Amino acid sequence: MPLGIRPIIDLAFKRTFGTEENKIALISLLNAILELAPPIVDLTLLNPYNLQDFENDKLSVVDVRAVDQSGALYDIEMQLEILLGQVQRLVYYSCELYAGQLKKGDKYFQIRPIYTICLTNQILWKDGRQGHHAFRLTDRDSSRVLDGTLEVHTIELPRYTLITEGDLQTASPLECWLYWLLHAQEYEPDDLLQLLPQAAMQQATRTIIRIAQKTEDKAMYDSREKAIRDREWAMSAARLEGEIEGEARGRIEGEARGRIEGKMELIRTLQEILNLPVDDEDTLRAMQLEQLESLTNRLQERLRKRT
Repeated sequence: MPLGIRPIIDLAFKRTFGTEENKIALISLLNAILELAPPIVDLTLLNPYNLQDFENDKLSVVDVRAVDQSGALYDIEMQLEILLGQVQRLVYYSCELYAGQLKKGDKYFQIRPIYTICLTNQILWKDGRQGHHAFRLTDRDSSRVLDGTLEVHTIELPRYTLITEGDLQTASPLECWLYWLLHAQEYEPDDLLQLLPQAAMQQATRTIIRIAQKTEDKAMYDSREKAIRDREWAMSAARLEGEIEGEARGRIEGEARGRIEGKMELIRTLQEILNLPVDDEDTLRAMQLEQLESLTNRLQERLRKRT
């Protein structure tokens, strides 16, 4: 049977990349994304995986934080949905991590680089086509980069859905990881191990195999999946309700505008027939519907008396 464990679900993602025994997977993923020279060779996790973190069943951003052998800090997170202010949030927390390194008595030259990575299961940059963006502090005119300070990376998983199993032989390390994140749940364990034989990816695959087999982890994973589906359903229902309400409101407003336009046209016609000064459009639009109806009635009564 297929594994059925989606690596992008918060518990599975943190269990795969946020444990000491899986550092090889995290190092491989970070090197694939960042392409640093020299590459990362070792990491210390700052917020290791803990099953209790998921027991309150509250959906939140799940991140993995680590520091490498040179002191550089890494924060990688998996987000299933994009919320308003996403870009500002990424910049804010990157700056917070950067500034938070400096303690009383420390020197500025002791501040180490910060790398923030956001993997999203939705499109963040709707006007573009590339899936991976890397933002650095760069001079507008000379393109000089303030190296060793801040980097913010975004990776939109939907941009990589066209990668197929047949592409993996020539795919980049990043493309292989993104294929695994998107499709691991579709494979039987032995087939997935054979398809992606790299040591780090084997370690990641064995992790989600254990989640599928271990009662406690599997129960919590199923609970997280259900919470996500319920949230998606609630948001979809709210959007649909808003659309229906908006259509009804628009229809009512359109009918009201139509009545106003009709009253305005009738008033001006009556004023012309009665040889009265014809009100301009701005004057009539400034009136409420009740005022327009009252004026119409007075003009119609005056016309009846004259005839």
